[in-house]
Amino acid sequence: MPGRFEAIKIVLVDDDKDVLDSMNTVFTAEGAITRCAADGNEGVQAVQDEQPDLVVLDMMLPGRSGFLVLEKIKGVEASPGVIMLTANEGKRHQAYAESLGVDRYILKPAPLDQLMRVAEELLIERGRAKAPSKSGS
Repeated sequence: MPGRFEAIKIVLVDDDKDVLDSMNTVFTAEGAITRCAADGNEGVQAVQDEQPDLVVLDMMLPGRSGFLVLEKIKGVEASPGVIMLTANEGKRHQAYAESLGVDRYILKPAPLDQLMRVAEELLIERGRAKAPSKSGS
């Protein structure tokens, strides 16, 4: 049985290796084709190279902040969906991310099942994934 993210291309950008490895593990287990980046500049390059369906982006990154990455990603036609992860609870940061076009904004520490659910909802909304079939209806 195919996973929820079968053949979906996802770029994961986080400077915390443990977080990056965990996200990579759960998305690939569900069939996603992933590419990981540990800083903002790598993240921009990965998005340009892969043209992913989805980007999971940490806000605080070395090299180039998540905001600058977001600005670069959303500055092109047919940009991917972007979920920004952050430990910063400030509403100004969220408002700024939204002004740059972020699709979802999640506070860390976010349980992986929440991240997966939000990713699936966003991909369905953008027409990149199918809604799960309801069994027993």
